[in-house]
Amino acid sequence: MAKTIEEINEKIRQGKAVVVTAEEIIGMVKDKGVKKAAEEVDVVTTGTFGPMCSSGAYLNIGHSKPRIKLGGGRVYLNDVPAYTGFAAVDLYIGANALPDDDPRNRIYPGEFNYGGGHVIEELVAGKDVRLVASAYGTDCYPRKRLETWINIKNLNNAVLFNMRNAYQNYNVAVNLSDRTIYTYMGVLKPGLGNANFCSAGQLSPLLNDPYYKTIGIGTKIFLGGGIGYVAWPGTQHNPNAPRTGNGVPREGAGTLAVIGDLKQMKPRWLIGTSMQGYGCNITVGIGVPIPVLSEEILRYTAVSDDGILAPVVDYSEAYPQLRPDTLGEVSYAQLKSGKIIVKGKEVPTASLSSYSRAVEIAAILKEWILSGKFLLTEPVAPLPTVGSDIVLKPLKERPIEE
Repeated sequence: MAKTIEEINEKIRQGKAVVVTAEEIIGMVKDKGVKKAAEEVDVVTTGTFGPMCSSGAYLNIGHSKPRIKLGGGRVYLNDVPAYTGFAAVDLYIGANALPDDDPRNRIYPGEFNYGGGHVIEELVAGKDVRLVASAYGTDCYPRKRLETWINIKNLNNAVLFNMRNAYQNYNVAVNLSDRTIYTYMGVLKPGLGNANFCSAGQLSPLLNDPYYKTIGIGTKIFLGGGIGYVAWPGTQHNPNAPRTGNGVPREGAGTLAVIGDLKQMKPRWLIGTSMQGYGCNITVGIGVPIPVLSEEILRYTAVSDDGILAPVVDYSEAYPQLRPDTLGEVSYAQLKSGKIIVKGKEVPTASLSSYSRAVEIAAILKEWILSGKFLLTEPVAPLPTVGSDIVLKPLKERPIEE
């Protein structure tokens, strides 16, 4: 049994495609088997909704009269600094950016009430955002100061461009120390007081295509409530991570760089996020369609939470000191049960990502495809996979001599 993306797209155009979510396919395979399910199903939709660092947006605000050169100057959006080192009126705001006067962790643990992710959410929501810019002035760009309100509907370009999203599996974070710690994995109580994880598990895009056989550069996706694309392998993409017998990575592995028109997106799926004691972030909704091109592809999409293992890592010592130590592995079925056993102790679990929102994303993408609004794309290039020469290296520090 073999299909092509074009054959599936033709069925979508004719309203004959069979589309199920990654949650639904699990039961279908149990009832009908892989062969029968692969013959019947054309597309499996996935979804994830969680905090995603390395996210941001680039904007073109249009030229003022007289013109101003933002490049080399300073720009603030609602008091949050944006990067301007591109050209006259292009800028980029990162989800982690903070106002200059934010006390950060000087008042510990910091609250981090507002940052770049919140600015992006407000832009998407159609709110006015205050822009304050200063420049050094040139003969062709004489203006040195600009204060104005901007709105997404008036921007020439507003593009979400995230350099690392949709992590393929990740750590379970715990705290072995005797004090509360504040991390990007949330607040961790002392003495194994809790365990936090962040993945949709069986619904997560790259866990349903572990060897990136259908997801590649150019794949069309659900991004922030609108249409987006896989632009490149995400930073820290690590396909050579250890895997289980069914190909599922047993730690953080593949990642995606994604891009899409911010003007199409919705604030329900792009939410500015504050992480106590750590900083600001943005919670992003991503959904990826998996075309069922073969029985092999279908088999991968039938992965369930009990077949996905994640490493338990101490974030009080091992993680910050870049040590490879783990405290064992647990399945996502165990994590979602509300408790795991670590070092003989029962530890309550909590997720930073929303499984219910991931289900909703997969369902929305399913409806888009069934209605003919969303056709699949053929990747123009594959993502690096197992056996590639990618090796993630720590920083090689070299003293800078005066």
